[in-house]
Amino acid sequence: MAEYQLTANVWIRGILAEHYGLPVNAVRYRTGGLHAPGRTAKVRHGAPAGVEIEPAPEGRTLSGMLAAGEIDAVYSPRTPEAFRQGSARRLFADPRAEEERYFAATGIFPVMHVVVLRRDVYAARPWLARSLFKAFEEARRAAAERLAETAASPSMLPWQYAEAERTAAILGEDLWSYGLEGNEAGLRTFLRYSCEQGLASRMLEPAELFAPETVEGYVV
Repeated sequence: MAEYQLTANVWIRGILAEHYGLPVNAVRYRTGGLHAPGRTAKVRHGAPAGVEIEPAPEGRTLSGMLAAGEIDAVYSPRTPEAFRQGSARRLFADPRAEEERYFAATGIFPVMHVVVLRRDVYAARPWLARSLFKAFEEARRAAAERLAETAASPSMLPWQYAEAERTAAILGEDLWSYGLEGNEAGLRTFLRYSCEQGLASRMLEPAELFAPETVEGYVV
């Protein structure tokens, strides 16, 4: 994996442990660049108790080590060259079916990135939090509307409209929902994983992640 604390890796470890019986401390982790050597962690932290985390050997890449059989698996949002070249395979033969089963069982569409404000900026201009939330929410709605467009597709996929309909039938119309409401279960699960994996010093509540103004509605 690139870094231990990355959001995707917290999800992967947590899901594999909770739903597939692979304890977090049963894996020896190697960190580094997928296709370029020398990547170092952006956030410094010690290894959680009972977990082995070491950097990849100098000059080596994760994709190269995977192809050579020096590591068994890679947790990565990007496709390793080893997979493109046919020397590696996905963990699940049908990833989408596995993901759909996970959603059906948990109701969770795992969250990834967050939008943050520096505390001093927020303290001086608390209205910024609500304004940023509204701007991103408007952008999300506009993007969702484009997905259903049939006259001018936003991508080169010829059946994108059908894919959008199928996805909405599984996940619901509110794709990639923002904010606290409707995301409590996913956020609480991620916070639990983060605590269990030694990244958070205590179990946080989802509401603690949000500026109060972003969870309040205003009618003018």
